[in-house]
Amino acid sequence: MQFDEKWSFVAKKQAHCDPDHPADDQKGDWWDHVAFDPEHRLVVAVVPGARDVENTEALVAEFHRRTEGRTMELMTSDSYPAYETAILQTYGETVVPPRTGKPGRPKAPDTVPRAGLTYATVEKRREKGRVVEILTRVIFGTMAAVTAALARAKVGRVINTSFVERHNGTDRHHNARKARKTYRFSKDWRFHEAVTYFTMYSYNFCWPVRALREPTEAGRWRQRTPAMAAGLSDHIWSLAEWIRFPVVLRR
Repeated sequence: MQFDEKWSFVAKKQAHCDPDHPADDQKGDWWDHVAFDPEHRLVVAVVPGARDVENTEALVAEFHRRTEGRTMELMTSDSYPAYETAILQTYGETVVPPRTGKPGRPKAPDTVPRAGLTYATVEKRREKGRVVEILTRVIFGTMAAVTAALARAKVGRVINTSFVERHNGTDRHHNARKARKTYRFSKDWRFHEAVTYFTMYSYNFCWPVRALREPTEAGRWRQRTPAMAAGLSDHIWSLAEWIRFPVVLRR
């Protein structure tokens, strides 16, 4: 699983917002916090909003819920420190130190990574706007566990966030509001949020990904969407089918 944040803005960029003006509360820089499955090119979860600890924790918690709490073989992100906190909070286990029998206050419970949790980060060092060095670091788990996970992976052989970054470009193509230099930017946060969910999740079911196609016995190619590759669907959905599909809210 790869985590990342993609920048966009609503109404005006952050430098032009007045922090003391209530009308600017829902304007300025906004980010898509995305949990992406590189093997199936699947958007598992997205949380749009400010780039802060709360939304990062919400993303990891939503990913944890949608995967039923399973421990991933490897999780990666950029070096944004909020992910380490969020992953430990969501996937950690509370350990109560044993009593020593000595006088004094006992040690407080501590949160430690659960067994098998493997998480690594990617940091890109830039000079004059160009990437000159890529640094990787194992946060939870061991390098041996990371190497073993990469050896078993169907995509990628190094610690990276390339797949979610590539999807960022795809989503900017699908959602003109998020182009870097555009007059088509969102003017209202509610519409920005709605279109974010629309393009992100319809991509899973309605967008055939070339890298996922399979050869057929007839010597042709069978196109597949991320949902088909992940076993969530058996066909490419039309947008009309996706929009009309009954939704059941689980609480």
